[in-house]
Amino acid sequence: MAAATSLTLASREASAQQTATPATDFAASRLSPEFLTRITETIDRDGSRLTDIFKDIHQNPELGFMETRTAAIVAREFEALGYEVKTGIGVTGVVGIMRNDDGPTVMYRADMDANAVEEATGLDYASEVRVTRPDGAEVPVAHMCGHDAHVTWMLGVAKVMAENKDDWAGTLVFVAQPAEEPITGAAAMVDDGLYTTHAVPVPDYLLALHTAPVGTGLVAARSGTIMAGTDQIDVTFHGVGGHGSMPHLTKDPVVMAAYAVTEFQAIVARVLPPLETGVVTVGSIQAGTDNNVIPSEALVKVNIRYFTPEIRQKMIDSIISISNGIATTYGMPPDRMPTVVMKGNSPALVNDAEAVDQLVGPLEALLGETNVVQEFPPATGSEDAHLLRGDNPDVKVAYMAVGIAEPAAFQAALADGRMFPFSAHNPNFIVDLDAIPLGTKIGAVSVLGLLAK
Repeated sequence: MAAATSLTLASREASAQQTATPATDFAASRLSPEFLTRITETIDRDGSRLTDIFKDIHQNPELGFMETRTAAIVAREFEALGYEVKTGIGVTGVVGIMRNDDGPTVMYRADMDANAVEEATGLDYASEVRVTRPDGAEVPVAHMCGHDAHVTWMLGVAKVMAENKDDWAGTLVFVAQPAEEPITGAAAMVDDGLYTTHAVPVPDYLLALHTAPVGTGLVAARSGTIMAGTDQIDVTFHGVGGHGSMPHLTKDPVVMAAYAVTEFQAIVARVLPPLETGVVTVGSIQAGTDNNVIPSEALVKVNIRYFTPEIRQKMIDSIISISNGIATTYGMPPDRMPTVVMKGNSPALVNDAEAVDQLVGPLEALLGETNVVQEFPPATGSEDAHLLRGDNPDVKVAYMAVGIAEPAAFQAALADGRMFPFSAHNPNFIVDLDAIPLGTKIGAVSVLGLLAK
C-alpha cells in the first residue's frame, strides 16, 4: 500500500487528541450508545490477547504467497469461533464465513504479507527473519507496512461478531489475503475460484482497513478515488557478455539499464500532461556477479502509478519505446529487444459513497467527529483489495486508513516539518500498541454499521 494519505490529512490530524474522545451525539449512528459501549468494553478486555497475537505475527513475518504460518493462525482462530473455514485459496488465502439470518453480505479483508525490509526499530519483538526467495536471493523480512496489525484487527473483529450474533443479521465473510505487496494476491484468490470453486458468497459490501503513520485514534474515510492504480513491470535488457577489459567486444546491458533508469523519469516530465498524475519508480536493478565480467542481461524492476487508464497506457508505451530505443542505440538487433513482463496490476481504488456514508456516523460516535477525516486528496499509493470483487462490479467498496503512530511521535514529526514520523516500508515503521485494540474497535464498528439490526 501507499504510505499514508496526504499533507492535508496530516495537518487536520495535528489537532487531534492523543486519546480518542467518543462523540456525545449518537444521532448519526445506527448503533446505540449502550451497544457501542458494550462492544468497546468487550474489545478492551480482549486487548492483551490481541496484542500478544500482533507481536507474534510481527516477530514471524512472511512474504507474499509464503504466509503459511500466518494463514494457519487465522484458520485456527476462525474455526474456534465457529466460522466456516476455507483455506489454500490463491495459495495461502483463508476465508471465514458466518451466516446469521437475512441481511447484507459484508466481506472484510486483511492482507497478511510482509516486506523484504530489514527492521531497525529495536523493539523486543522485532523481526530477525531472513528467507530465500524462489530466485535464490536471501532477503530480510519484516512487517513494515502494518499487515500484522490488519490480521490482528480482523481476528478481533471476528471474535466480537461471533459473540454478539443476536445484534446483527446478514452474512459475514472474512478474507485473509496473501501477497498484497506485489499486487497479485487478491487476483490470485479470485482466479483460484473464490466465488466458484470455493463457493464464497458474493458480498454487497467490501471493507478493508490499512495502517497509516499518523496519530492513533484517527481515521481517514471518504468516497471517490482515494488511491492510484499501479503496475509492476520487469524490463530485461539483453546484451553480449564478455571481459570487463574489452567492452568494445560486448554489448553492455548494465549501461543500457543505467540509461533506462534516468530516461524513464522523463516520462512524467515530458510525456504526461502537466496536470495529470504519474509516478515511475525503479526499485531494483539486477545484473552480473563479478567486477570484471560484463553480463549478458540486466533486469530493471519498474513500478508505475496513475489514476486513469489513458495515463497508464502512455507510461507503459513510453517504457517500451525508451527501452527499445536504448537497446537499438547500443547495437542490439530487432530480435534482441528488451523483454517486458507485466506482473501485478491494480486499477485506481474508488470508494463507494453509500458504503462510506453508512460508516461515518458509527465511526464519529466511536472516535469523535474531528478524528474522522473525510476531506483529503487521493494518494499515489496503491492497493488490490478492490480486486476481490472479481466480476461483480456492483460490490460497494469502503477502504479506510487508520492511524497507528504513537501520537506524541506524530506531533513531534509535524513540529519538525515532517509529514510523518516514519513511512510505510521504512525500517523504523512502528505500530503503536494502543492502536491494536482501537483498530479492532474501528473494524467492529464499521462492520456493525452495515449489519447491526
